[in-house]
Amino acid sequence: MWKVTPSKSLIIRINLVFLSCFLVIYATLLLRPSTSIYHESASSYVRCSLRDCHHKVETGHKMKAVLLEDTIELSTNNSKKIGGRKMVKREKPSFLNGSGFMGRSMRMGMVNMEGEDLSDWKVLGKTIPVTFEKVSDNFEWKDLFPEWIDEEEEMHGTICPELPMPDYKKYGYMDMVVVNIPCKYPAEGWARDVFRLQLHMIAANMAVRRGRKSWNRKPKVVVLSKCRPMVEIFRCDDLLIHEGKWWYYEPDMKRLEQKVYLPVGTCNLALPLWGKGIDEVYDVKKIQTTNPRTKSTKREAYATVLHSSETYVCGAIMLAQSLLKAGTNRDLILLIDTSISVEKRDALAAAGWIIRIIERIRNPRAEKYSYNEYNYSKFRLWQLTDYDKIIFIDADIIVLRNLDPIFSFPQMSAVGNDNSIFNSGIMVIEPSNCTFMHFMQQTNEIVSYNGGDQGFLNEIFVYWHRLPRRVNFLKNFWSNTTVEYSMKNQLFGADPPKLYAIHYLGLKPWVCYRDYDCNWDIGDQRVYASDVAHRTWWKLHDTIDESLKSHCNLTKQRRIELKWDRMQAKKIGFADEHWKINVTDPRRRG
Repeated sequence: MWKVTPSKSLIIRINLVFLSCFLVIYATLLLRPSTSIYHESASSYVRCSLRDCHHKVETGHKMKAVLLEDTIELSTNNSKKIGGRKMVKREKPSFLNGSGFMGRSMRMGMVNMEGEDLSDWKVLGKTIPVTFEKVSDNFEWKDLFPEWIDEEEEMHGTICPELPMPDYKKYGYMDMVVVNIPCKYPAEGWARDVFRLQLHMIAANMAVRRGRKSWNRKPKVVVLSKCRPMVEIFRCDDLLIHEGKWWYYEPDMKRLEQKVYLPVGTCNLALPLWGKGIDEVYDVKKIQTTNPRTKSTKREAYATVLHSSETYVCGAIMLAQSLLKAGTNRDLILLIDTSISVEKRDALAAAGWIIRIIERIRNPRAEKYSYNEYNYSKFRLWQLTDYDKIIFIDADIIVLRNLDPIFSFPQMSAVGNDNSIFNSGIMVIEPSNCTFMHFMQQTNEIVSYNGGDQGFLNEIFVYWHRLPRRVNFLKNFWSNTTVEYSMKNQLFGADPPKLYAIHYLGLKPWVCYRDYDCNWDIGDQRVYASDVAHRTWWKLHDTIDESLKSHCNLTKQRRIELKWDRMQAKKIGFADEHWKINVTDPRRRG
């Protein structure tokens, strides 16, 4: 038999084929993006910039998908395929077919539109993909909106996370920004989605930083979303057209600028009210020279609301007097309903309030005759459209230092409360009839965590700006430690004052004897007790006109309650023995 010997060239070809296959498989495995988690502890996600934390390889693939110019292959189900990837084919919104858009050769920045077939948009001009790094799924809302931050800089400063943003310098000027914003509604916590916020902030920043502006033209923003875009960023006043999932805005650029140049989230203060030393008064001129929307004081006002009873009339009188003594020249607006008698209205007007009568708004989820049955009446503040800015202040607060600088902050600016929410005791708002209508449309949908207006507003304004807690310093002692009592009482009694305002939680000073804080006499109210803060309130009370003091008298029923509470405190034997204090308050006898 003849033995056939393969040629050397054939053997070499076979070896090359095997080697090529091996290299292809190796390269595929090597270049495939890792799916492992890149950090062990959750804290590390917060402490690094998300741009540095993120998978670079994965981001690179996403960017390639945007930039590849593949041939388009028709597919079924009203979609197309680009390079084998299915693209959504949806009708361009009809409002873009009008004469104001057609034939203008616009430059349109496309944010998160990679999955959309944009071939129909080319008749309007050039579509420009805006590339960015998607925020990590491990980045939580509480990382941007922490419950507590080191405002007084007693430690080494707060380490705050960052939202990845595009490199704006890469892009020319844009006539329009189009953004696709996914919505997880009705999933729990859908509104506090960090990726959703990131997309809003990218669109807003692109409009502000790269939007083409002139005397007769301003940038346009088009949002594709099944949910209403965040009213905190894109105001309903700027919404011109809503068509299906399309929302068309022509933003007030000055207001939007103010938003995007403030810190994202509340991990940082929006603006400290003092210089390097925490007791130094902030120079208001610094704000006025940098804020382009500073206007006449006639367009700014302080406001509070009284309804359903006259319980807080004394508090409102004291609030007005404290504002005037602090040196403001803004209007003081008081919204009241018909439960406030003519006698009390006259006293309130004499104290400095401009009175406006309102119709109460019922909280549909409140029980009849409950304390919060009509607390949605506060929404009437947004109907004060003859003002650009309102600083709302609860009637159980007194102001110790001029709060006028706070008018330079946008809606919603407030002091932190618990978790990621703000306290509505003092807040900067921007009146708007369409915002008011939005509230009214949501009253049956939104569940307030506390059954009141604060819980409701925190579901509307999930994105807010942190003011220093000294602006609205809460009178409470939750940790119940000697250090806390010492620090807070030193602030409550400082002269000249270090706090801008004191918020009197618990039983109010005017329903206690002036001799001591009656919160001491009730077990579950003792966390609100401070004789120092109590004396500060009464010190201010003694400076007001005698004709106004009579509206802070004790009712017969209240005198009976105070006597009973003292008896119960004695029976329990509270160690502080406030129940032993000899009462000299002349109001004890009516």
